Amino acid sequence: MIASLERIGALIVRYLYLLRGSWPRVIELAYWPTMQMILWGLINRFLAGHSDWVAQAAGLFIAAVLLWDVLFRAQLGVSVVFLEEMWSRNLGQLFVTPLRPWEWVTALMAISLLRTLIGVGAAAGLAILLYRYSVFTMGLPLLAFFTNLLVMGWSIGLVVIALILRYGLGAEGLAWALIFAIAPISGIYYPVSVLPPWLQPVALSLPATHVFEGMRGVLIQHTFLWRHFYWAVGLNLVYLLVGAGVLLWSFRVARQRNLLLQLGE
Repeated sequence: MIASLERIGALIVRYLYLLRGSWPRVIELAYWPTMQMILWGLINRFLAGHSDWVAQAAGLFIAAVLLWDVLFRAQLGVSVVFLEEMWSRNLGQLFVTPLRPWEWVTALMAISLLRTLIGVGAAAGLAILLYRYSVFTMGLPLLAFFTNLLVMGWSIGLVVIALILRYGLGAEGLAWALIFAIAPISGIYYPVSVLPPWLQPVALSLPATHVFEGMRGVLIQHTFLWRHFYWAVGLNLVYLLVGAGVLLWSFRVARQRNLLLQLGE
């Protein structure tokens, strides 16, 4: 019995050292409860005074969830495919081939698009069967919303890969956590005006915020808000260039320091 307790204690100490040596894991302990509290607190605050406003557009929340999933799946489609290469210990072997970094990034984006279409397409089909609501009734604006969210998801995914290359698998939780950090300020389920005034400029610096404001314009006002479309496209160009630049820089550093073969914590 004493020997068993000693072995258990030794394992606990090991896991504590692992936790202490990985700041992303420490942050993640409080991250998810905090994000849930902030997001649903803002939703509750909005619904308390705008229940009639929500009733004006049938399926408003379903459309918001489906479009949010485009962003989420696009980001995961890039970062998780990269993680699968690391989990299979194939990253080093991949880059002893003539493969160029930009070719690799292009392939990640292509597979992300396919995974997003499959995942969100299935959910949209179920929404029609279960709730008699079709997100496709938005018409061409839906294509604009989808494309902008897809590109933003790619940009975040590239940054996640860069961080994992820098900090190792101890940072893999960022593949799921980073995207949710922007959820409370993206105006998914409520307009930007619900946020505190000092936070609204931060929210408007995100392409996703302009997409969801545009979605509400189509569903409630029956108008395509061009200014939000232009802002989303312009911001996405900046985000994608920054994401690609950060990844290529991180990849070059990892190659110089022989980090591609160091897949541990």
